[in-house]
Amino acid sequence: MSTPVLTFFNNKGGVGKTSLIYHLAWMFASLRKRVVIVDLDPQANLTAAFLEEDRIEQLWNERRPGSTIFQCVKPLTGVGDISPPVLQNIVTDLYLLPGDVALSSFEDALSAEWPSSMGDNNLYRPMRILTSFWQVMQMAADKVEADMLLVDIGPNLGAINRSVLLATDYVAIPLGADLFSLQGLSNLGPTLKSWKSLWQKRLDNWRASPDSSLHPDFHLPAGRMLPIGYLCQQHGVRLDRPVRAYDKWVQRIPSVYRTAVLGEGPVENMKQEEDPYCLATIKHYRSLIPMGQEYRKPIFNLTSADGAIGSHANAVLDARKDFKKLAGRIAEKIGVEL
Repeated sequence: MSTPVLTFFNNKGGVGKTSLIYHLAWMFASLRKRVVIVDLDPQANLTAAFLEEDRIEQLWNERRPGSTIFQCVKPLTGVGDISPPVLQNIVTDLYLLPGDVALSSFEDALSAEWPSSMGDNNLYRPMRILTSFWQVMQMAADKVEADMLLVDIGPNLGAINRSVLLATDYVAIPLGADLFSLQGLSNLGPTLKSWKSLWQKRLDNWRASPDSSLHPDFHLPAGRMLPIGYLCQQHGVRLDRPVRAYDKWVQRIPSVYRTAVLGEGPVENMKQEEDPYCLATIKHYRSLIPMGQEYRKPIFNLTSADGAIGSHANAVLDARKDFKKLAGRIAEKIGVEL
């Protein structure tokens, strides 16, 4: 039985996705759920949040098999096979499979094998490459007996993200209070449906091929890509932009989410805070974020020794409550008991 994969994705960047995953990973670990973080964004920002730059440079320069997600799949670009992942143990119950800026070079291999996977024979290699991210993630989960895999990907609809989504059981969609996030949401829904349909055709083609019986132990992801809801980043009000300018876009999210992502009919006059598909409104927590980055810890673990005193101390407590509540909602959606 495979470990559930939850991917956070929107093809609009700048919506606080990486910070959200970082804090949720720490929260799940504090609740004694064993988590593996997989950084599949070639920008590797999530890796930079967990590891010191010197350590990242060492991993990238040494290029040891399995040391990053790219080093795991790199042998597939030649005649080799997947290298088992080497995880970084951050704290108890929290592990990281580091990202790698070199991962972008794997895009061409994924693009080339997509049409090949619908051929009549010699399908094992194309299917192995297209599902390599899922294979690596499940290896990582098995290695540490993880309860869940949390995945970060970049804001685009390219071949890397397609293969990541094929490996995904659940999708959470972070959004901002702006037109661009709303448009990203409109693009994302039809894309997920298309990828899911196209992958099902490839699974059917694989099962009907002679290669399937030759590789009985070769397991493939179902490509469920089940949306579990959205998270909206709280807007930081600017003097030159009134609150109603943000609310205009925020209040349209419930209807667009239903029509574009779920294929349901639109809803009238539903506020985001009343929407059951809204997992949370993510506060910006103002000065706590840079403080957490400075001390390389989640904001809800900041202490008075880090400078979290007075109103900051109260904000730390609020952040812990917020992320614990969000972790509970997500765990319920993906079938993980806390």
